[in-house]
Amino acid sequence: MGTSHQWDSESGERRSPERPELHPVPDKGQTELPRWAERRSRTRPPPRVVTVSLVIPTKNEARNLATVLDHVPDSVSEVILVDGLSSDVTETMAAVCKPDARVIKVPSPGKGNALRAGFAAARGDIIVAMDADGSMSPTEIPNLLYFLEHGFDFVKGSRFMVGGGSLDITPIRRAGNLALVGLANHFYRTQLTDLCYGFFAFRRQFLDDLDLRSTGFEIETEITARAVLVGLRMTEIPSMELPRRSGNSNLRTFRDGARVLQTLFHERARAKLELDGKTKAGRGGIGIPENPAQSADS
Repeated sequence: MGTSHQWDSESGERRSPERPELHPVPDKGQTELPRWAERRSRTRPPPRVVTVSLVIPTKNEARNLATVLDHVPDSVSEVILVDGLSSDVTETMAAVCKPDARVIKVPSPGKGNALRAGFAAARGDIIVAMDADGSMSPTEIPNLLYFLEHGFDFVKGSRFMVGGGSLDITPIRRAGNLALVGLANHFYRTQLTDLCYGFFAFRRQFLDDLDLRSTGFEIETEITARAVLVGLRMTEIPSMELPRRSGNSNLRTFRDGARVLQTLFHERARAKLELDGKTKAGRGGIGIPENPAQSADS
């Protein structure tokens, strides 16, 4: 239909009908919600804030600690430094750089003892572990958290996948890691690319299920093997290992490599014993999963 028009009786010209005057809508400050939306907003609880605990084992790392603590992202809720009886000013340096950091002293030597003590003291929903020597960048922590927020339970950094790298590893250590990774993939039906790297994060609710027992550097292998065996949703992400900023590493290539090898055999046997015991009890149990561990680049 066309627009209706009116005729002016005096001039004989056609004119358009008068349109009502438009007035601006008064600003009420905010848009009013319908009643059903108001009821839902009142009954739905606010989103829960996820807290993150960063656990850093230390021993005589005073010269390196400042660089690490200065770059801890805001997403970290608490920092736990586990000091293995340092003879330098590690504890004082921590208080200067991160006054709210919690310092725990562990009388027993070994990285495994330190990490297990830190994990037990953590209060966050997510636990992140990294070294204090400056070889791992705290700026990569959000990358770990991203995958935990999107469905994974255990996320570990890898120096040997696409996008990762190492500026610190020696040829002997590289070859040893390659051999150990190959054995782990054969034992546990996984597709791992790195095994002996202590930069990882996991949900604290699974700490008891992991049942960690290692005392030394082999804990990095143990937690990976246990994560696979208990069925955690797991992935690797690229990570860049930087050179140690100062001092000498406590890692002993052949001694600790032998302990890693022993751990692989031990966890495989342990899983079979747990499976046999629970199968006899008719409850199912822990076993080597059918599907390989997922990889971020797969």
